[in-house]
Amino acid sequence: MTDTTHTQRSGLWRVLPLAIIGLVAAVGVMSFSDTLSFETLAENREALLAYRDSHYGATLLVFLLAYTAIVAFSLPGATVATLAGGFLFGLFPGALLNVAAATAGAVLIFLAARWGLGDALAARMDASAGQVKRIKAGIDANQWEMLFLIRLVPVVPFFVANLVPALVGVPLSRFAVTTVLGIIPGTVVYTSVGAGLGEVLAAGERPDMDVIFSPHILLPLLGLAALAALPMVLRAVRGNDRT
Repeated sequence: MTDTTHTQRSGLWRVLPLAIIGLVAAVGVMSFSDTLSFETLAENREALLAYRDSHYGATLLVFLLAYTAIVAFSLPGATVATLAGGFLFGLFPGALLNVAAATAGAVLIFLAARWGLGDALAARMDASAGQVKRIKAGIDANQWEMLFLIRLVPVVPFFVANLVPALVGVPLSRFAVTTVLGIIPGTVVYTSVGAGLGEVLAAGERPDMDVIFSPHILLPLLGLAALAALPMVLRAVRGNDRT
């Protein structure tokens, strides 16, 4: 086997996890876009509650695995899964289960991206000169703050927040910690909506999924984001004072 052949096979092997995620995500969008929906949850609510009451442990385990798979393979229905966590298990332990499953799925995407492209791309950025190297240095100097920001600000797509850190060389432990802490506020909000879903469904209504953008929810989230960004601002000011 030549070195070129070995390198090609090694490259294909490293890209395989991301390719599998992309393939499953594409199939999921085509096959489950109408299945993992609020309507499905509403239609099956009685059966879900009955199964939970009869098999609580099994329901909990299946929920964790299903939610993790939804996030890991970027399948449609993550918001519905969060609602289901509150609907089936209440605010607690529903929020805890939602955070655990979402974090596990995020870590799987992160590891797949870093295995396939992240390490090589981060090494290239470190070895680069000029603007690319300065961008990488800026990211490295503000990793904690940037990671918290992309989790706290609800406009950043969850998949993007999982993928980008792997491509710039963020350590796994730092990614996992900021993911857990950063998604807690939003997850608690949506889990609480799910916890009250029974009354909403009984009234024949739909849950208000825009609740996170209401002032009493959004303003505290933006306040947390401002606190997360404050160290970056202070470092930038100090850097300008020295120049």
